[in-house]
Amino acid sequence: MEENNATRGIDNPPPTLLQRLRGRAPLIVILVLVAAVVLLTGLIRGQSEDLKAKNSTEMGKTKPPANVIAMEVLADRLRDKIDLPGHVKPWVSLKVVAEVKGIIIEKCVAEGARVKKGDLLARIDARDYVNAHASARAAYTVAAANERRLQSLFEDKVATRAQLDEIEGSAATSKAAMDNAALALARCAIRAPMDGVVDRMYVEPGQFMDVATPVAQILQLDRVKIEVGIPESDVDAVRRLQRFSLTVDALGGKVFEGTRHYLQKSSESAARLYNLEIAVDNPTHAILPDMFTRVHIVKNEVTDGLAVPLYALVGKTDLQAVYVIDDSLTARLRPVEIGFQDGWRMLVRKGLVAGEKVVVVGQRGLEDGAAVTVARTVRSMEELVQ
Repeated sequence: MEENNATRGIDNPPPTLLQRLRGRAPLIVILVLVAAVVLLTGLIRGQSEDLKAKNSTEMGKTKPPANVIAMEVLADRLRDKIDLPGHVKPWVSLKVVAEVKGIIIEKCVAEGARVKKGDLLARIDARDYVNAHASARAAYTVAAANERRLQSLFEDKVATRAQLDEIEGSAATSKAAMDNAALALARCAIRAPMDGVVDRMYVEPGQFMDVATPVAQILQLDRVKIEVGIPESDVDAVRRLQRFSLTVDALGGKVFEGTRHYLQKSSESAARLYNLEIAVDNPTHAILPDMFTRVHIVKNEVTDGLAVPLYALVGKTDLQAVYVIDDSLTARLRPVEIGFQDGWRMLVRKGLVAGEKVVVVGQRGLEDGAAVTVARTVRSMEELVQ
């Protein structure tokens, strides 16, 4: 019996410490993991509490007021206007041509001369026409005498009605030939057909003139026409206007007034511009043809409108708004209804009252209800840039 026990003690020795630890390894791992989770949870909770405390401290601080510049909104005249390029044309431009053939024997005026209707411009050698007129007059004299004699014979029943008709026709033909010869003779003196300024003289003494050869160019400049292309979108507004102002850069930017003469009923270009002619008095002839002009067209005018600078508007989705400063120096976002633009100003149809102050500088970083410090208050943009 004792031998058996001794034998078993030798065959199965007791487990060592390492063996015991290996047997309990899963339990140890689990315990370590649980401890790590507990530790991390404590750290996160601590950081969360610190963050909440920090946020609570920051929320308790007051945000400093924003510095802004305000403009007091006042009633003023506003104009919806456009400036369009135009050019000058003479009121009438007429090219005088020769009506008969011949050689120029006298040039009677120089370029730049002012002439009246009927003034002599040039002469054509008239000797051939004098002879032709004398011949035609002689032929008519004979025909008229024959007509009178045959009329007497017809009354005495000696000549027939047919004979009288023939001689009357011959006399009428001779009279027409004499009148034509007189007309050709008169046309040898080339005269101005209207009052104006001689802009060009195309002839010199000794030059042979054929029918329709240019002799002179005469311009009527006491009035001029300003031609300007009106876009299709502005035609309806322009057709209701009668007076226009325009600037001529070549004359130092001098401003002239004109009246509507004619608005064409069809466009003349692919850009769909309708030609407007503006009549301008030009008694001193200071405005010359082909000068460049800028036509100022006022499509609409409001005499007591309220306006804000274009950049004072703050776009909020589908509406326009401005920041209005109330008595407590708080910026309130105010929706407004805008109209046309006049330079840097936008007409405000609804949403503002005269005397209110609108933020014009510093509005981009504002929020509705933000406190502000008004560094300066102006009444116009001119004051702002001073």
